[in-house]
Amino acid sequence: VQLQASGGGLVQPGGSLRLSCAASGNIFMINEMGWYRQAPGKQRELVASVTNGGSTNYADSVKGRFTLSRDNVKNTVYLQMNSLKPEDTAVYYCNAQNRWNGRDYWGKGTQVTVSS
Repeated sequence: VQLQASGGGLVQPGGSLRLSCAASGNIFMINEMGWYRQAPGKQRELVASVTNGGSTNYADSVKGRFTLSRDNVKNTVYLQMNSLKPEDTAVYYCNAQNRWNGRDYWGKGTQVTVSS
């Protein structure tokens, strides 16, 4: 499984960004996809995830601001981030999980910086 992430960048507080992550390869092995983030000096944390069935899970810190959607035809997930805050600044990593053994697959990180 390969994950190709895109999006990210610099945005002012209150602004919006959209991240995309396209999966390729043995995609039939994937159950859950989503995004994690890691800020400097902090551990990587879950931002949002979605299962094949469409069930979503969000970190409390992003609920009501971020929306994760999944296009099963394109094998792509989209993270729409609105009302961004400086504390959202981090490297964001796309993630997919193997449906049988729980193995994690990771895409390259993409930097999101929220600053005026």
